[in-house]
Amino acid sequence: MPQEHVRQTKKVTDPAILEFDTAALLVALDEKRQEEGLSWKNATWAIWETSSALNLQRGDHPISPSTITWMAKHHDTSCQHALFMLRWLQKTPEEFLHGGPGVYQKPLPVAGLDQRLRWNFSLLYEALNEQRKSRGVTWKDLATELGCTTSQLSHIRTARFGMSMLLAMRIVQWLQRPAADFVCAVKW
Repeated sequence: MPQEHVRQTKKVTDPAILEFDTAALLVALDEKRQEEGLSWKNATWAIWETSSALNLQRGDHPISPSTITWMAKHHDTSCQHALFMLRWLQKTPEEFLHGGPGVYQKPLPVAGLDQRLRWNFSLLYEALNEQRKSRGVTWKDLATELGCTTSQLSHIRTARFGMSMLLAMRIVQWLQRPAADFVCAVKW
């Protein structure tokens, strides 16, 4: 699976929004990898195999060790790749917020071997748009507040693969909801 395009984000203007700590995610992955005596190649295979039955049906390309290398270099990953890793670690995204787990946290959905965890972008966009309207915030002002572009926000509605995990976690915190509210176990 090639690394999905992740745009760089700017600083957040809302001090209540904590940054997703990609470095801490990498440390957790490395600790589990070492505990299990795995190379990075075998660790990425183990991550991929959390959906082994689905993988056999779909014939997808597995996560590559280069996904991990890319994360280390760019200090980010796609929100969909992060779900693979979080599932393997059995952790929530909020456990990797810089400065603490944050207020809004609940376990990610349980997924069988025939499922993957995926962000529900339609649901995320609807919640974001509804909350934006109720707070009387323009898309431009919201983008400034979240440290992204207006097009990054407007593309959530039609996104197929994902967005930056940094941005996804900024959005759910702005919504004052746990990431798990926007993640589902699916057969794709």
